[in-house]
Amino acid sequence: MAENGKNCDQRRVAMNKEQYNGNFTDPSSMNEKKRRDREERQNIVLWRQPLITLQYFSLEILVILKEWTSKLWHRQSIVVSFLLLLAVLIATYYVEGAHQQYVQRIEKQFLLYAYWIGLGILSSVGLGTGLHTFLLYLGPHIASVTLAAYECNSVNFPEPPYPDQIICPDEEGTEGTISLWSIISKVRIEACMWGIGTAIGELPPYFMARAARLSGAEPDDDEYQEFEEMLEHAETAQDFASRAKLAVQNLVQKVGFFGILACASIPNPLFDLAGITCGHFLVPFWTFFGATLIGKAIIKMHIQKIFVIITFSKHIVEQMVAFIGAVPGVGPSLQKPFQEYLEAQRQKLHHKSEMGTPQGENWLSWMFEKLVVVMVCYFILSIINSMAQSYAKRMQQRLNSEEKTK
Repeated sequence: MAENGKNCDQRRVAMNKEQYNGNFTDPSSMNEKKRRDREERQNIVLWRQPLITLQYFSLEILVILKEWTSKLWHRQSIVVSFLLLLAVLIATYYVEGAHQQYVQRIEKQFLLYAYWIGLGILSSVGLGTGLHTFLLYLGPHIASVTLAAYECNSVNFPEPPYPDQIICPDEEGTEGTISLWSIISKVRIEACMWGIGTAIGELPPYFMARAARLSGAEPDDDEYQEFEEMLEHAETAQDFASRAKLAVQNLVQKVGFFGILACASIPNPLFDLAGITCGHFLVPFWTFFGATLIGKAIIKMHIQKIFVIITFSKHIVEQMVAFIGAVPGVGPSLQKPFQEYLEAQRQKLHHKSEMGTPQGENWLSWMFEKLVVVMVCYFILSIINSMAQSYAKRMQQRLNSEEKTK
C-alpha cells in the first residue's frame, strides 16, 4: 500500500505539470482556480440564490435521469429479466391460494427489513447532510421498547400492533424478570438491519475512489479532492482536524482489515475518509465491506443499543426525573411535563390512554415531532443544494474544458 501511495503521488505531480498548447500549467494557479470554483458553488444554496438553486436542481435531475435511461437502455436484458421477475411476484401476490399465508409473512418481514435498512442507508450514504436516523427513529424505538419492557415486565408484546405500537400483553410477567439481554434480543433485528444499511451507505465513496484510481481520471467529488490535497500536504498538517483525518488514513492503510474494523466499530464522523482511502489504495472489496459490516452491524450497533437500553432503564429514568425536580427554582416546573409524559406512556401500554388523564398533547412529544419534521426538511433542503452545486460543477468543468481546447 505504501508503494501505491508513492506512485500515486508521483503521478499526481506529473498530472499537475500537464502541458496544454505548449504551455505548462502552474499548479498554484490551478489550485487557486479550483478554490474559487468551490467557493462559487458553495454560494448556490436556497437561502442565498433560490431561483438559480431550484433551476440547477431541476437540470441536475434531468441529467441524472438521462444518464440512468442511457445505462438501462444498454442493459436491456437485465431490465427485461427484472420486469419478468416483477410480473411473477405481482401475480403471486394477488392470486388467491394456500400460498397467501406465506406471502403475507414474507411481505411483513421484507417491509420490516427494507424500512430499517433504508433508514440506515439514509444515515450514511452522504445525500446532503445525511439524515440522523439513529437519533430520530432507531434510538427512540429502542427507548420505547426498554420503557415498555420494564413497565409490562415482559417483551412479548402482541403482534400486531407491535412494532407500530407497543402495548402490554394480557399476561404480564413478574417484577424483576426483565434483563438487559431480553431487551437486546427484542430489538436485535431492527438494530442489525439498520447497521447493515449504514454499511451499505459507506460503499459509494469506496467505489468512487477506486474507479478514479483505476481510470486515472479526476472524480467529480469534493471529498476525494480534499483527500488528495490532504495527501499532498500530509507532512505540514498542523490543525487537529487534519491530524485526525491523517490518523484515520494511516490506520486504514497500514493495518488493513482490523484498521477498517476499528474505525467502523465506534461512532466515527470521519469514516467516509476510510472508504475513500480503501478505494484509493485498491483495498479488496470484501476486505473493506466485510470489516465495515462487522463493525457497524454487530460491534458498533451493540454498543449504541446497550447505551440506549441502560440510559432508559427504569431506575435510571426515575433518577433523571428526580434530578430534574431538584434543580433550584425551575426544577418542579420542568419535572412536571416529564412525569406527565411517562404516566401517559404507561397508560397507553395498559390500554388506558382514554381514561385517567386529559387528552391534551404533551409538549415533550410535540417538540420531538417538530424536531423530526425540521431535521427531515433540512435534509431535503441539503439534497436540493447539493444537487444544484453538482450541476454548477458540471458547468464549470465544461467551461474549463472549452478553455483548454482553445
